[in-house]
Amino acid sequence: MSLANLVQKTKQQFTASFNQAPRWLAAAPGRVNVIGEHTDYNDGFVLPMAIENCTVAAAAPARNGTCKMHLRSGEKPEMVEIPLQSRVAKGEPAWANYVRGVVAGFQDLGISVPGLDVFIESDVPLGGGLSSSASLEVATATLLEAVTGKKLDPVQKALLCQKAEHEYAGMPCGIMDQFISVMGKAGHLLLLDCRSRATELVPMSDPRLAFLIVNTNVKHELTGGGYARRREQCYEAARILGVPMLRDATMEMLQAAQSKMDPVVFRRARHVIGEIARTTRAAEEIKAGHWSAVGELMYASHTSLRDDYEVSCPELDVVVQLAREIGPDGGVIGCRMTGGGFGGCAVALVKSDKLEAVSQFIASSYQKRTGIQPACFVSRPADGARMLPV
Repeated sequence: MSLANLVQKTKQQFTASFNQAPRWLAAAPGRVNVIGEHTDYNDGFVLPMAIENCTVAAAAPARNGTCKMHLRSGEKPEMVEIPLQSRVAKGEPAWANYVRGVVAGFQDLGISVPGLDVFIESDVPLGGGLSSSASLEVATATLLEAVTGKKLDPVQKALLCQKAEHEYAGMPCGIMDQFISVMGKAGHLLLLDCRSRATELVPMSDPRLAFLIVNTNVKHELTGGGYARRREQCYEAARILGVPMLRDATMEMLQAAQSKMDPVVFRRARHVIGEIARTTRAAEEIKAGHWSAVGELMYASHTSLRDDYEVSCPELDVVVQLAREIGPDGGVIGCRMTGGGFGGCAVALVKSDKLEAVSQFIASSYQKRTGIQPACFVSRPADGARMLPV
């Protein structure tokens, strides 16, 4: 759906729900991480981009004059009431906690949020690893900036949204999702240092290239606390190596200490150290326009995530294998899983003039091999959060 159509739909839904026209419209994008997976909690680098799919929040002052937020979503039928007289607490339904957490963040800054009618609509796929939650949080924060007249520093805004996800949604995410949703810029990727929080816009405006995002439409549960276990394995490797975080280790240090490590811990560390190096190198290769090198880094990232970090799944591997089969002559430069893994999406760097053929081939071949219909869509690097004309 185009942003114009999404906005029109949101405005219509708002008016139907609240019997008035919206006064404010805010939009915030989802994201895809081009490279740099499971590096964030190791103080490493990530290289995401904002995608053209957005969450849009429409609002107007509450018609009944009460000090409450009346909240509805196109995904959920219920009307949610959020009292605003005191600090907002967690509650049901669970999806509204992303909004509650952002409102509480504003209250913690001493910013009073008035009674509002709010309608949320989004075309960021849910559960696909494209940060629909961060786009909801950042759209809410952008809306509240306009409503209250209190503009936040971009880093402060991103961290407020991350805190909302930690404390209200119970998801201990890194900083990447909120940072790119706030700071994305059309025609650029964002190289983010997860230790210093320094950002660098990396130009990616070549019209001959675009990203094809393939949603496998599967999500395997990672049982046994697998994410937490992998994080602990990284920290264990850092302790053995005598460094604060794996960000501070080199591959030579790891090789020298291999005999002191459990083989699984060694493989986890090998992925992280290699992925941090791949991410910073990819940023340099993109700046130089060395696309074949970028593609090889993407494939190497997937192989490492599959074999060393063990967070891929058969469906993601099928998509990447299909991309390899097409190859550069067929229009695919590189491909990898993106996001936490075990399902969700893969991202491919594709020549623009081959996008339709590549998309059709991957969709049909993936369905034949897995029995599952994927969802494919194209995006170029998009703008971050902004207010829209009503």
